Amino acid sequence: MSGKGPLSGKAKYILMDEELVPFADAKVHVLSNCVTYALTVFEGIRGYWNDSDKELYLFRLDEHLERLQQSMRAMRFDTVFPVEHVREQVLRTVRANEHRENIHLRVMAIITGDPTVTAVGPAQLVIQSGPYASTKWQDRGMDVQVSSWQRVGDMTNPPRIKATPNYANGRFAMLQAQRDGYDSAIMLTQTGKVAETPVATVFMVRRGEVVTPGVTDNILESLTRDTLIQLFAEQLGRKVVERSVDRTELYSADELFACGSGWEVTPIASVDRLPVGNTSPGPVTREIRQAYLDAVYGRSAKYRDWLTPVWADTPREMSKRKGEPAVA
Repeated sequence: MSGKGPLSGKAKYILMDEELVPFADAKVHVLSNCVTYALTVFEGIRGYWNDSDKELYLFRLDEHLERLQQSMRAMRFDTVFPVEHVREQVLRTVRANEHRENIHLRVMAIITGDPTVTAVGPAQLVIQSGPYASTKWQDRGMDVQVSSWQRVGDMTNPPRIKATPNYANGRFAMLQAQRDGYDSAIMLTQTGKVAETPVATVFMVRRGEVVTPGVTDNILESLTRDTLIQLFAEQLGRKVVERSVDRTELYSADELFACGSGWEVTPIASVDRLPVGNTSPGPVTREIRQAYLDAVYGRSAKYRDWLTPVWADTPREMSKRKGEPAVA
């Protein structure tokens, strides 16, 4: 939302409708439904390069693809891609691009065809991958404002559907924040409770408790949030309380951080110019961030089932399919 996306470089190939297409040739018509009416749902997925293993691990790939399915059903797409099929296409795309570094994937289901708002024809699968540009706030933390823009709700643009039109809502908040001199924003629900940032969910440490807004507080049902709740319980011995959070609780929090596939665990240093706690990042934020990084990089044996290896047991011949670029 800052003007620079997480993809820091172009991929060689983008997969479009089952075909690997050179990056510059991956196009849709300007009047297609995905452009005119934002008929697109998507997932952002991270891959982490483990140099010791010489392996690229995609984090919670199947869970992301299951959420993609849920978004397609809710948006009433005629086509709902099977998880097994999309997983194969994701691996095919990453291998064709020969990634051996941290990456970010965008897996999109788009409706093309005639530009009418009610048109729901067969969907196309689009997969983009590229090196990841790290966020700049991991050390010092973000300065955020509570936005005057409300978060969309389940009766407007349901936030649990990861659809492109929802991000216009967050863009309003982010533009306002940046023009007011902040790094990002926290958005509230229609009833004044904390929802999330434009692109990430929020955690608070207050009076010894770790708290996060519930899934009915107009948030995306974040897989990173789900991951942290489990890590807090199993690695830090802390139960996360899921409940509604008031705006003024943010002002008296000991620690705040945002989390998401792109943002990982990003500390929040101040809210509306009021410092958060005594230091940013705080001790709990640092602990959970380390536990998260150990899991995604494959350094924690307990969480290996969250990882999909890209290169393991992948002979060179697997990439030599008809019409598919050879990979190393």
